[in-house]
Amino acid sequence: MDVCDGRKFMNKQQIYDFLKQANIWHEITEHEAVYNMAELANIEIPYPEYDAKNLFVRNDKKRNYYLITVKGDKRVDLKEFRKNNNTRALSFASSDDLMNIMGLIPGAVTPLGLLNDSEHKVTLFLDNDFTSDLGLIGVHPNDNTATVWLKAEDLIKIIQQHGNDVNVIQI
Repeated sequence: MDVCDGRKFMNKQQIYDFLKQANIWHEITEHEAVYNMAELANIEIPYPEYDAKNLFVRNDKKRNYYLITVKGDKRVDLKEFRKNNNTRALSFASSDDLMNIMGLIPGAVTPLGLLNDSEHKVTLFLDNDFTSDLGLIGVHPNDNTATVWLKAEDLIKIIQQHGNDVNVIQI
């Protein structure tokens, strides 16, 4: 467990253990640290079309935080997202917010980080593209040196059972 301000956060191995104990099908691809989608494109991964890009944003009052998860090749227009999802003005959350809420560093943002969100501050918006076809999604295990492949429906259940809100929408 990693510790920040006395709070304990699940690390990569603990995420692996959690998935195994919950009997959730997953595959793990270990790789060098990647900090963006361009770097990930240089790494051989088994399901590149299911890799997720994650945007950690907050509203202008710093009261509501959102994790927007889309396929890696998609662009997200925050103004359009705001309009479609009835939020206040959005901007990227700070690296301090990312560490304090989810125990993550920039480049390691992942829906699995919501398991560290003890106050359930963050709402996940998952692109419904992940729920079609094979229903796979590739996300970091709270560390950017690996990608975990799992079923999007399992990821949704994990996050909901933890207590965070999940919205599956077209982005």
